[in-house]
Amino acid sequence: MAEIKTKTISEAEARQLGADEWPIWECGPSTFDWEYAEQETAYILEGEVVVHADGRETHLVPGMLAAFPKGMKCVWEVRKPFKKAYTFNLEID
Repeated sequence: MAEIKTKTISEAEARQLGADEWPIWECGPSTFDWEYAEQETAYILEGEVVVHADGRETHLVPGMLAAFPKGMKCVWEVRKPFKKAYTFNLEID
């Protein structure tokens, strides 16, 4: 299965991608299963989460851009109140 792609970007770079226009999703500390029906790209605004998928752990913190592949099944472990802006079908390098 494909892995989560991540990179750290500046707020200016996030604005260039249009992240300030993307929908916002928020979640308090919790653990839950998730499956991505579409490829999703998220810009992390607040908090901390560890995504467990295919025996790997991906830590997400503010300032990171993350791309989740379509069909990926994972477990989200939200460690600190979490907030992200997200969009679908945006590829990142």
